Amino acid sequence: MNDWIHLAGPRKAVEIFGIRLVGVNAENGKKLAFTLIFAATILLLAGALRRAARWLARGPRHPRAEFWTRQAINLSSVLVLLVGLMSIWFDDPSRLATGLGLVSAGLAFALQKVVTAVAGYFVILRGRIFKVGDRIVLGGVRGDVVALDFTRTTIMEMGQPPPVQGADPAMWVRSRQYTGRVVAVTNAKLFDEPVYNYTRDFPYIWEELVLPIAYASDRARAEAILLSVAEHHTVSLAEMSEAALEEMQRRYVLKRADLKPEVYYRLTDNWLELTVRFIVEDHDVRKLKDTMSRDILKQLDDAHIGVASQTIEIVGAPPLRLQQGS
Repeated sequence: MNDWIHLAGPRKAVEIFGIRLVGVNAENGKKLAFTLIFAATILLLAGALRRAARWLARGPRHPRAEFWTRQAINLSSVLVLLVGLMSIWFDDPSRLATGLGLVSAGLAFALQKVVTAVAGYFVILRGRIFKVGDRIVLGGVRGDVVALDFTRTTIMEMGQPPPVQGADPAMWVRSRQYTGRVVAVTNAKLFDEPVYNYTRDFPYIWEELVLPIAYASDRARAEAILLSVAEHHTVSLAEMSEAALEEMQRRYVLKRADLKPEVYYRLTDNWLELTVRFIVEDHDVRKLKDTMSRDILKQLDDAHIGVASQTIEIVGAPPLRLQQGS
């Protein structure tokens, strides 16, 4: 083997069949071997720490602790890895400054989107825009955040209610429930589009149920039914959301909002539209509205109040004359 590969010169450059390889010598070989060992050690250690953190923070009660622990481990491992690699390859400060300048210029030109995505990651952490477990809309994707890394956010997609079924992308689930698709969205979207967070500071949303009834129906009774059902199913939520709303008012310039259910009238050409507005938790909205709808229908039947629908009423017709042929 020494006949076709050997070290030559004072810097022990590698020669193969008498051809000297530029930049390849014994020193670089040692640095490369040490780099591989160092990187493998850091990655294995970071993986072990993430598994330990996941085990210590297991269960639904500690999602925030698990999230921040994983981010701290990721950031620390990357920082140690970068410092270690620079210490191995750039032992001369002047070479380090030159190398960093070249790398920065190359990244700024060739990896603009990647750099923007990484910057978005730090903005997410620093600005507390969302965390793992939050229900958000990012990049046109609506759902729960299940993972966050340096360049992308992973979202468990959910469907859309009927009023926004025409939004892109199209949905086949007609409610805010999981579709089963896991979507990866680049963190760079943070700088281009608004982020809607359902859970960050106020983990409740206002919902509505619409009931059309005929003008001749007992509207006072129908309104009382809507209010009683809404209050029965949301009284505990209104009490719990009171403290969250006070905290929102303390942190932001926010007007006082009414948490109790209310019914609003709307006049149409065909019927009287009663809309009951109430507060719900950010999850399991469909289940709550299903239970309320069943109770409302039962009480409407007991009160002999029908749900209005668009119909055509014939109030007159031309006279019909029959002639018997001879």
